[in-house]
Amino acid sequence: MKKVILFIAIIIPIALQSQTLDSLSYAEFLGYVKQYHPVAKQADLLLESGQASLMKARGSFDPKLEANFNEKDYKNTEYYERLNATFKVPTWYGIELKANFEENTGYYLNPENTVPDDGLFSAGIGFSLGQGLLMNKRMADVKKAKFFKAQTQAERNLQVNQILYDASIAYFDWLQAYNETKIYERFLENASIRFEGVRSSVLAGDKAGIDSLEAGIIVKNRSIELEQAKVKLLKTRLEASNFIWLNNTPVDINQTVSPITTLEEDIDVVLGINTIQSYNVDNHPKLLALGSKIDGLDVDRQLKANKLLPVIDAQYNFLSETPDQANSFNASSYKATINVAFPLFLRKERGDLKLSKLKLQDAQFTFADTQLQIKNKIEAITQELESYKTQNKLIKTIVADYQTLLNAEERKFSFGESSVFLINSRENKLIESQVKAIKLNNKFNVTKAKLFNSLGLVPN
Repeated sequence: MKKVILFIAIIIPIALQSQTLDSLSYAEFLGYVKQYHPVAKQADLLLESGQASLMKARGSFDPKLEANFNEKDYKNTEYYERLNATFKVPTWYGIELKANFEENTGYYLNPENTVPDDGLFSAGIGFSLGQGLLMNKRMADVKKAKFFKAQTQAERNLQVNQILYDASIAYFDWLQAYNETKIYERFLENASIRFEGVRSSVLAGDKAGIDSLEAGIIVKNRSIELEQAKVKLLKTRLEASNFIWLNNTPVDINQTVSPITTLEEDIDVVLGINTIQSYNVDNHPKLLALGSKIDGLDVDRQLKANKLLPVIDAQYNFLSETPDQANSFNASSYKATINVAFPLFLRKERGDLKLSKLKLQDAQFTFADTQLQIKNKIEAITQELESYKTQNKLIKTIVADYQTLLNAEERKFSFGESSVFLINSRENKLIESQVKAIKLNNKFNVTKAKLFNSLGLVPN
């Protein structure tokens, strides 16, 4: 069994590599783009940025150890020596748990700082009864960081979606140029064969020399058309190469590699638009990003509204010389403080709240407008796809009809009942219709990519 697994592990990658030596499918192309393209990797940095912001905000609730030491000696006299060590644990609703040790000595020590010889321990709580009780800056930062993380996820998806859309357009243009080149190669070959036949007939005296001249002109025209198609193929291949990277190194698609004509169903599966019936526009990354932004602005509004409350900060600490004895902490020995502040007019606070409300309202208007635009764009592109389906069916019948006319004209020519001029005329119409069919199919594929882009999808 192990040998079988080893065989599969070795053979399958080789087989896949050999498969892409002469061709590159649309699914493989997008796979390379999504995995290796710098922009796709850059988009992942947004996620790391959101996670780092959340970590930073949560750092406000990290326990903190503080220590202050002050000493003064002058002329062999110890004026004072003060040590104050504090351990703080911030909690969610503006409450802070605190443990403290204080040891002070000295000849000129301020009497209020006098403590027992072994120091004084205290344990207590600090809390806000006004500002900061239900909403404070630490709480707001964490909430906004969570919304920012969700926003960066949505923005990352938008960025990946855009690069995959651009890559899809490049691939489809490359495929169009490749198919057009094959058409001109085939008709150049036909024109060359016809020229050799006409020239043989002229040499045999069955046809006039002017027929050979006209057949030669057709060959030259087909050669020019083929060269123009090759130049277009070269440009589109290089455009597609812009999206291929391996190990942070750009890779040019070799001229021997050809794109593969992709079926309509395959494109739907690769882009993930085959499940559009169950798509919910509210899950669009752009709307999710705007929604997260609105949530963050609403947190700002709540914080600004909290500033209208008076500042009432209180602390209560139990004091003890023997912290190892639980009953030594009691209400008879304590230290309490309370701080109250309240602006009389609240003009600054009311102005900040008004501005935050306006920003929130502006973002909500943007959300509603963007939502409507996305819905209408999806509907328009869906209708455009239906139109292209009809056009593709019609152009296929036109191509078949022109092919029938050309076959009939060539048959008449073989009987001597037609001319090189009429065959060239029929052939030109067939070439025009086939090129038009390729262009219509490319527009159809591009419109599918536009639908993918408008939906903001990121395929797995």
